[in-house]
Amino acid sequence: MKPWEVWTWKFPDAGEHPAVVLGTEERVKLKPRVCVILCSTQRAARKPEVHEVVLDEADGLEWETLCKCDVVYAAPKTELVKRRGIVTAERRRAIAERVIRGLGFAGL
Repeated sequence: MKPWEVWTWKFPDAGEHPAVVLGTEERVKLKPRVCVILCSTQRAARKPEVHEVVLDEADGLEWETLCKCDVVYAAPKTELVKRRGIVTAERRRAIAERVIRGLGFAGL
């Protein structure tokens, strides 16, 4: 498992969805839990909101999917199943920017 990979995880109160792994390679390798963000399982039928990024087939998903970057979950690595792909470099920057903004770190 590596940062920026997309896996499937059963999110608390949301069910099974694609999850983007965040963090450094060392942290992901050493820790039993990894930080993830939730992506929708439905086709994106609207433009992304300020805290969202659209991922698609290039990232390992089946269609355009909204990734919500304003909440970061701590997922046990043992619960992440079915590796789907890896986020493209361009979208990594967009996700990082929206996570920073969504968690309120941009104003520091």
